[in-house]
Amino acid sequence: IFPANSQEVISITQMEIKQMFPREGWCEEDPIEILESVKKCISDAADRCNELNVNLSQIKAIGITNQRETTIVWDKLTGKPLYNAVVWLDTRTTVTVDKLVDKTPTKKADYLQKKCGLPISTYFSAVKLRWLIDNCEDVRKAIEEDRCMFGTVDCWLIWNLTGGPNGGRHYTDVSNASRTMLMNIATQEWDPELCEFMGVPQSVLPEIKSSSEIYGYMSDGPMKGIPLSGCLGDQQAALVGQCCLQKGLAKNTYGTGCFLLYNTGNELIFSEHGLLTTVAYKMGADQPTYYALEGSVAIGGAVIRWLRDNLGIIKDAAESEDLAREVADSGDVYFVPAFSGLFAPYWRQDARGVIVGLTQYTNKCHLARAAIEAVCFQTRELLEAMNNDSGIPLKTLRVDGGMTANKLMLQIQSNLLGIPVVRAPMPETTALGAAAAAGAAKGVEVWNLEAMKEAPGEEYLPSIPIDDSNVLFGRWKLAVTRSMNWVDKSSSD
Repeated sequence: IFPANSQEVISITQMEIKQMFPREGWCEEDPIEILESVKKCISDAADRCNELNVNLSQIKAIGITNQRETTIVWDKLTGKPLYNAVVWLDTRTTVTVDKLVDKTPTKKADYLQKKCGLPISTYFSAVKLRWLIDNCEDVRKAIEEDRCMFGTVDCWLIWNLTGGPNGGRHYTDVSNASRTMLMNIATQEWDPELCEFMGVPQSVLPEIKSSSEIYGYMSDGPMKGIPLSGCLGDQQAALVGQCCLQKGLAKNTYGTGCFLLYNTGNELIFSEHGLLTTVAYKMGADQPTYYALEGSVAIGGAVIRWLRDNLGIIKDAAESEDLAREVADSGDVYFVPAFSGLFAPYWRQDARGVIVGLTQYTNKCHLARAAIEAVCFQTRELLEAMNNDSGIPLKTLRVDGGMTANKLMLQIQSNLLGIPVVRAPMPETTALGAAAAAGAAKGVEVWNLEAMKEAPGEEYLPSIPIDDSNVLFGRWKLAVTRSMNWVDKSSSD
């Protein structure tokens, strides 16, 4: 909860959602658990307001920000999910992707990019929806009987929070719709040709709205009657929260993955270096659309979770920094965490994770440092691609996200980029962006987006020569080649 036009957090409530990995490469979440966790956080936030003597009538609007490509299908009559949510980094659709690429005249994954801004990849929602139609009888039957609704997590929440089967609004916003592969990036409308190519019926799709308008009102709970009026995909919300509201500004978010967004203004720029073209935001139905170039890395902070949950060499994320500080460097060990293949700038579905350079000297401290460095090397890959596409090298990188609590990581990042890295003073920039969009909506109008200014943050400066960084980066690039050509295309879907 934020005061209008402020970066001060009045209160914060959060719950971790369980992820399920039923098979190798699969990643799912329970849509009901997602919804109930949101309702619980809203209830807890209301209780917190009472403790702080904040009257709930002072809450003017609610904004939603979400995992973007994560795909949910549900029955519009009962409101029940037809399948678990298929998470953005799930790779079960590798064979589906190969079949779709083979369908194109060019046999290339970028065939649709000029129309939707995205390559054909396991990452995006349409491919996940295609898999569900092909493999789930409940989904096929619901489509045949006109009962099926599709949406990303924002859409599922808006529909449920505004009434569900009893008049819930089936809406999404342009930033989320631009991650499906079904929206025409120029017109911001569902594209019949894209839908036909993917084999997705338009009847299941939500209505596309702007990122800042009243979609409906909370139908029940302690905040009943409050408008839902802001909606942004998580990375676009962080762009707004970091005040990157002008052409030429960029931010990098270190979450589960790693996402570098560069505001290109009202201009559509198509990357020549493996980046995505995406909608940044549209702050009102009658407002112009802003676009961004995006570099997406599937495994960022998730590599630290992997050290904790899979290897058991750390008890929590903070311990990874402590271990990494016990050694001066990684001992020439490089960790390429291509657990879900390689995203930008490579887009290689056949890649898998590798750790190279192991010797008898290597210990868990080197592994922890190599894992942290992997996130920083991947960010340099994105930044180089972005500088090449924009022609204007970034002079400073604004950063946010949970992993920015790791000060060693930020110093390594600055060293590898050769430019200052500035950490947001308030870590909840994603929530801030959603709140700003909600507060700025017509009919709410308690937030002035034009007056938003970046608060001064903690700055990290390069401490090693750029030539040394380039040598390390060259070794990293060599390790990346070792991760490729691992998955056999003939493996089953």
